Amino acid sequence: MPILLSLAAVVMTLLGGIVAHHVGRQRHLVLGFAAGVMLGVVAFDLLPEALSLDSHDVHGVPVPMLTLALAFLAIHVIERSVGMHATHESDYATHQHAHAPPVPHDGGTRSRPGVGLTAGATLVVHSLLDGAAIGAAYQTDASLAVAVAIGVIAHDFTDGFNTYTITSLYGNSRRRALTLLGLDALAPVAGATLTVLLAIPDGILSAYLGLFAGFLLYLATSDILPEAHTPRRATGWTLTATVVGTAFMWGVIGLTD
Repeated sequence: MPILLSLAAVVMTLLGGIVAHHVGRQRHLVLGFAAGVMLGVVAFDLLPEALSLDSHDVHGVPVPMLTLALAFLAIHVIERSVGMHATHESDYATHQHAHAPPVPHDGGTRSRPGVGLTAGATLVVHSLLDGAAIGAAYQTDASLAVAVAIGVIAHDFTDGFNTYTITSLYGNSRRRALTLLGLDALAPVAGATLTVLLAIPDGILSAYLGLFAGFLLYLATSDILPEAHTPRRATGWTLTATVVGTAFMWGVIGLTD
C-alpha cells in the first residue's frame, strides 16, 4: 500500500516538472511563484513538522532552528568566498568590468551548474523522505498513511516544479534538469520501500528538515526572488505570483493537515 500511494506522487512530480519546462517567456512569473511556494513550504510545512518531531534544545534553541541558520549561513559564506554570487549587470547601463564573465544569453540565469545540481539533489532527498514518511505512517496506521500520502501528493507537484526550475536556473542543460526531475519523481517510491528495512530516528529527521528549510529559504530570498524581480522584469504580476505561491502552499497545507 505505501508503494502504491507513492506512485501517485511520481505522477504529480513529473507533472510539475513538465509545467516548469513549458513556461517560456513567462519565466519571471514562474520564478516568482516558485519563490513563494518555497517560502510557504518552509513556513507552513518543513519547520512545523521538524519542531513537532523533536523538542530537544541546544542552549535554549530548538535543533531544527539551529540547522536552518547553519544551512543559510553556510551557503551564504560559500557563495561569497568563491565569488559565485553575480549581480544582474545586464539590467543596468551597458558597461564592462575587467575579467568579468560573459553575460548569459538569457540575461539573467547564472552559469553555476554545481549550485543547481546541489539544490536539485537536495529536493530529491526531500522527496525520498516524503516516501519514507508514507511508509512509516503505514507501519503505525493505514488511515494515517493515506492522510500523509495526500499531503505528499499535494505538494509533490511543486517539488517537481521547483526541481526542474532550480536545476535549469543555474545553467544546467535540459537533460540534467530532466534527469533530476526523474530522480525526484522516483524518490518517494524508493523512500516508501526503504521504510520496510530502515527507520529514521526522529532527532535526525528533525535536524535534516531544519537544514533543508534553511537551504530553501536562502535560494528563495537570495537567488530566485532577485532573478524574478530584476528591473526589466519587475511587474505587479511577478509580485502577485510570489504572493500567490505562498498562499497556495498555505491552502495546500491547510487542506491536508
